[in-house]
Amino acid sequence: MSRTATPTPAGRRRTALLAACTLLATAGATATALTTPAGAAAPGCTVEYRITNQWDTGFGADVTVTNTGDALNGWTLEWTYGGNQRVQQGWNAGITQSGAAVTAKNASWNGSLGTGASTSFGFNASYSGTNDVPGTFTLNGVTCNEDGTDPTDPPTDPTDPPTDPTDPPTDPPPTGSKVDNPYVGAKVYVNPEWADNARAEPGGSRIADQPTGVWLDRTAAIAGANGKMGLRAHLDEALRQKGDGELTIQLVIYNLPGRDCAALASNGELGANEIDRYKAEYIDPIAAILGDPKYAGLRIVTTVELDSLPNLVTNVTPRATATPNCDVMKANGNYVKGVGYALNKLGAVPNVYNYVDAGHHGWLGWDDNFGPSAQIFKEAATAEGSTVSKVHGFIVNTANYSALKEDHFTIDDTVNGTSVRQSKWVDWNRYTDELSYAQAMRDELVRIGFDAGIGMLIDTSRNGWGGANRPSGPGATTNVDTYVDGGRYDRRFNTGNWCNQAGAGLGERPQAAPEPGIDAYVWMKPPGESDGASKSIPNDEGKGFDRMCDPTYTGNPRNNHNMSGALPEAPVSGHWFSAQFQELMRNAHPAV
Repeated sequence: MSRTATPTPAGRRRTALLAACTLLATAGATATALTTPAGAAAPGCTVEYRITNQWDTGFGADVTVTNTGDALNGWTLEWTYGGNQRVQQGWNAGITQSGAAVTAKNASWNGSLGTGASTSFGFNASYSGTNDVPGTFTLNGVTCNEDGTDPTDPPTDPTDPPTDPTDPPTDPPPTGSKVDNPYVGAKVYVNPEWADNARAEPGGSRIADQPTGVWLDRTAAIAGANGKMGLRAHLDEALRQKGDGELTIQLVIYNLPGRDCAALASNGELGANEIDRYKAEYIDPIAAILGDPKYAGLRIVTTVELDSLPNLVTNVTPRATATPNCDVMKANGNYVKGVGYALNKLGAVPNVYNYVDAGHHGWLGWDDNFGPSAQIFKEAATAEGSTVSKVHGFIVNTANYSALKEDHFTIDDTVNGTSVRQSKWVDWNRYTDELSYAQAMRDELVRIGFDAGIGMLIDTSRNGWGGANRPSGPGATTNVDTYVDGGRYDRRFNTGNWCNQAGAGLGERPQAAPEPGIDAYVWMKPPGESDGASKSIPNDEGKGFDRMCDPTYTGNPRNNHNMSGALPEAPVSGHWFSAQFQELMRNAHPAV
């Protein structure tokens, strides 16, 4: 009965194309290790290591692995750097580094390598000084390059015809051209303001170079308010960080009229009926700046209006969770109009990639929320002159805490004849984690008319749930609740809890194309920035006090009347919260 997370044929095609496109990135230094010819029974491998772009402090690389020995079911490629290179982000493989030693392990979908079969992965890395290519690679412990081939030589095939000097050169895609996945083959912008806050924290330098979203949460943020960088300043800094390669910058478009109708912590500056101001004073200026030819070489990802459209399904009459403010926004249509207008105007800029907010599994994973939400996404995507072609994808779990992947139970499990869906934690939801939800939502959106190539982003900035309390196996099978509660990573009281959650940790580091249908894991919510104040704090940002941010609050229908689980002494939303930052690092998984 449950919806499966099996990727559609279109999803599998997309993943294959991403791997292929990575290998067509800007040509640079290459390293190749050759062994016995393809088809030989003895273990062997061919590795092509190619630096696709390089700048003052970093570089991007693609690696193609060919198995020239017996078929493999699971592979591990290892090498050691001679300098201080440090891998930052990877895609199509799980990449870890200890000192100078790097280990790349297959993803779930590319672990089988028959004789002569190849697979590819890539990564971005930092360095200083020299950036020599590694001289030795091992595949499952077998040394490549045993024939003594110079690892800096490109591979040659003796059956290839000689090069015709009259042939035109093969050029890479031009800088700034539209690509299938804006995260593949590109650095991602590091917000220097967030990085400075992170470095100022004890131990924060360990993650200060991670990319995070730039939140444009009020009109004043476009020009820069209270001494902070404005949009142009961020884009100019992005050009500096870009250098000669590709760079993606992530912007959060977040200022709808009547914003956040079901909560108070992130109320906005515009009234429920101020749609004209939203268009003229907020979206139009942003579109004008993004359309400046100066920034045409950047890949600009916009995540459009978080926590808005799903409210029109889940928090309106006759639902028990209805609020008067959401009823108003449903009636006046300004959420749908605002999102449609933003998609249309921003999507007209050739190098902008629009991703629409699609909630999270603990919000929309139930049958009566899932399908209707997909329909309202389509309604908004076709409003105010927009079309579904203006939507490059969707983002889930933004600023939320839902676990990426629950390993110790599945939605299909039963305990003593009782389904996991009947546990108090799952509560009849169709999904147990964000990855399965994101892949299923993508399938549903394609089914109702969105482009088959859309990709999903998952915000993993605060869903690691690591530390000493992370379960290492399933819970006791006494009953379905002990089984689920003992094995779940997500330690919240309820999946409806969203504000400054105690015990949370940093999740997977940002990386491109980690799973079928997933364009990237991202840190769209900058770790250490508060979700909302623990008590009423006067401010000039239009942000109110929501009891869900009060650690003494006993809850409401939207979290089944559980305790809020919020940390104490939190500042207004978006402001730096040192205690949260330290807790996120302490409970990070993978650890920092």
